[in-house]
Amino acid sequence: MTTPSIDAHVRLGTHPSHRSAVVATVSGTARHIAHAHLSVRGFESVDEHTLVMVRIDHEEPYWAERAAQALTAEGISTEIAPGLREAIDEEWTWADYPMPWCTRQEIRESSDEAQKIYDDIRHGRLVIHAHADDSGTVVAVGSYRDGSSVALHGENHLRTITETFGSPAEALADFERLHGDTMRPGPAPMTDVERQAAEARSTLHSPSPLEPDPATQRTEMVPAYAADPADHNAALDEFVTEHDDWEKWRTWSDGTTHLIHESQTLRAELVHETNPRETAWTFAAYETPVSDRMWHLTLTGTTPAPLLKTLLSRLAEGDAWETAIGSPTTEKTVTEATRPLTDAGWKHTIEGRWIRWETTPGDAGVQFDAFAAQNPSALPTWTLWAGPSIDRPTWALHASPYTPAPLLASLTEDLAHGTGTRMKPAAPHRPARLKTTPTGLPQATNPHAASRSL
Repeated sequence: MTTPSIDAHVRLGTHPSHRSAVVATVSGTARHIAHAHLSVRGFESVDEHTLVMVRIDHEEPYWAERAAQALTAEGISTEIAPGLREAIDEEWTWADYPMPWCTRQEIRESSDEAQKIYDDIRHGRLVIHAHADDSGTVVAVGSYRDGSSVALHGENHLRTITETFGSPAEALADFERLHGDTMRPGPAPMTDVERQAAEARSTLHSPSPLEPDPATQRTEMVPAYAADPADHNAALDEFVTEHDDWEKWRTWSDGTTHLIHESQTLRAELVHETNPRETAWTFAAYETPVSDRMWHLTLTGTTPAPLLKTLLSRLAEGDAWETAIGSPTTEKTVTEATRPLTDAGWKHTIEGRWIRWETTPGDAGVQFDAFAAQNPSALPTWTLWAGPSIDRPTWALHASPYTPAPLLASLTEDLAHGTGTRMKPAAPHRPARLKTTPTGLPQATNPHAASRSL
């Protein structure tokens, strides 16, 4: 028997700012039916046309696909956007999951139970009476409004019910006996994952009136080092799409993505949602897949788009990443790496162990640490930066001693001669105002005076 068609259409796509969340857009005269179906499958309403699914286990793509299958079976046409389809098909790694022997489906089932507990707490169905620290793990005790009391262990996708009690008094007494030393009233503070989930739900609402109007902004050309920060997530996705010899892997927490070359000797790591001035990218090269790291390079989240583009381009070429293992940085290496700065007339100074090249205004520079070059340590040998000073940079790039000179030269070429774009608020538009002669005053008879009164 053919399922009757319903005049409702659902489009499922990725959230604009939360990597794993899914947004559903409904249309049609019977969209309320699709809205109801989505609501019982983990989506929450934003408005009559929009719903969002945000989970603490980052399994939204899987559950969105299940919802799409159910909607189709009910006669509701459903579309899955390409970006979401890619997320559905993407393989996960479970490196930091505490039970590595579990299959992906078993992990998914376990985390779904944790999701239900989280939803019960968030919607007030489960009231948390107290929490405590149990050797570094958060534990809690609470009661369901319609029945039993429970003891909880863990947070986020690892939260489980460890014991059930007949009454709140019984549950609290047992909890105090076990965790009286660290017991605190009420629920534990929100975790980073819970906070990000809350932000993902709230950011789909109408923009704040304090947000800048795009119409009042304009783009200007600036030196590459002063350009707007790169969209790191978009750059990573574009790189993987264009280079099939690289593979992308996410960690369980969804906070980090790894890029690995098919040779296993070139690797990159992007940490999502970092503080803008903290390390976002780490690039590294190895002699063999199991050898020690030959060299590495890091850059902060505010690194301009032109420099990240250059870095990824050289990463794809491969030859710029080769280096002689164990060969110390020489004067020739330094000269080759900084020739673009010299050619551009950047100010060159030597202060003890540090050799620097800076712009005349001092708003960007490159520093070479001769001590770190000969004595590899936690200190970077190379620092590229822009901002008020090297100690308070807007962005910074750090490289270890054996970073290839051709790669550094490509980056310093960008600093010296490259350009990029930057959004700058435009001057506010002030409409012309018509000046009128106050009532009761004589009208000007001089035609020039009359024209000046406008």
